[in-house]
Amino acid sequence: MGTLWSSYLNGLAVTAGLIVAIGAQNAFVLAQSLRREHHLPVAALCVLCDAVLISLGVFGLAALLTESPTLLAVTRWAGTAFLLWYGLQALRRALRPQALAQSESRRPRSLRAVLLAALAVTLLNPHVYLDTVLLIGSLGAQQAEPGAYTAGAASASLAWFSALALGGAWLAPWLARPLTWRLIDLGVAGMMFAVAAQLAFNG
Repeated sequence: MGTLWSSYLNGLAVTAGLIVAIGAQNAFVLAQSLRREHHLPVAALCVLCDAVLISLGVFGLAALLTESPTLLAVTRWAGTAFLLWYGLQALRRALRPQALAQSESRRPRSLRAVLLAALAVTLLNPHVYLDTVLLIGSLGAQQAEPGAYTAGAASASLAWFSALALGGAWLAPWLARPLTWRLIDLGVAGMMFAVAAQLAFNG
């Protein structure tokens, strides 16, 4: 039970730390929420994409890592280095906070057009493959309970995009404050450093 919860919380912490960074996908979901334009399907699509990509990363890389101790060691230390680098980047952003940009309102679009735009924002961004598939996936493949890790990662995605979609109007003034993102980035840095330490010292 201990390893189960540890893997779950690792997946939750890593994904939460990566997903809340200011980016095109978050801005897109928040803008749709503010306009009340198919914001719930957009959020659901983002969660589904994350779940699929995370699962592919975790279980695809797990098969490779179990067959190669050398690859496992390389992935372990590369993941540790990346987490430390990402934590330092979050600390750097905390020193220069910025607000989440919101696009101007425009004419309502069809559900199909909005979902296609959401897919483009999600899947055409190279960071989604670096963060979601390679980083989250490689860390999950090394967990004692990869399934629990995947569930934790998906939970973080579900919680974040649900908050943006359901609380967009309420979150907008909150997210517009640079101090908010400074606190978020400080929290992200702490989570990244904690998981990096666990990966480095406990394997």
